[in-house]
Amino acid sequence: MARYTGPNNKLFRNKKVKDLSNRKLTSSMRQTASGQHGADRKKPSEYAIHLNEKQKIRFTYIVSEKQFAKYYKEAARRKGVTGTILLQLLESRLDNVLYRAGFGITRKQSRQIVNHGHVLVNDKKVDIPSYLVKAGDVITIKSKSQSFLNSVLEMIDMACAPAWMTIDKTALKITFDRIPEREELDPEIKEQLVIEFYSK
Repeated sequence: MARYTGPNNKLFRNKKVKDLSNRKLTSSMRQTASGQHGADRKKPSEYAIHLNEKQKIRFTYIVSEKQFAKYYKEAARRKGVTGTILLQLLESRLDNVLYRAGFGITRKQSRQIVNHGHVLVNDKKVDIPSYLVKAGDVITIKSKSQSFLNSVLEMIDMACAPAWMTIDKTALKITFDRIPEREELDPEIKEQLVIEFYSK
């Protein structure tokens, strides 16, 4: 999945992934599954419901099956609500933080920005998209890369910036103030179904 190069809109329709494609993707797109018989598909089984929810979250954050399983094991190991911790781990990924802050139009673009070495975390170069950002970390853009990022920021509405980070658009700086609470994340994600999927 980390190298998926297929049509994003099919994933959106089949898995109900909202923000894998461009932020401007609207609800005007047909809501049925893709394909000639998409609207006629039978009611899914309990297993299919659990699997589809897992795939939806996995596709949303663009992680491989192996990576997602590791995140689940880490969330199960920690104290607290496993489903909430799982989402918090995914939200703490460096590529996702850049996307949430508006430094990338899509998560794929944010991932590419990290891969190409444009990002500094606490003044140290980090080119691993899965790097987990901690509370208090400061993320900046290398001076040589700032002209490119400014052109991206011009196309993004910064009004949707999340409450758990402070964003300085002028300085191209993100301060990851804290880990987000569950109620601040997508209410349509049903992480309990993922827990049930792995518990079988």
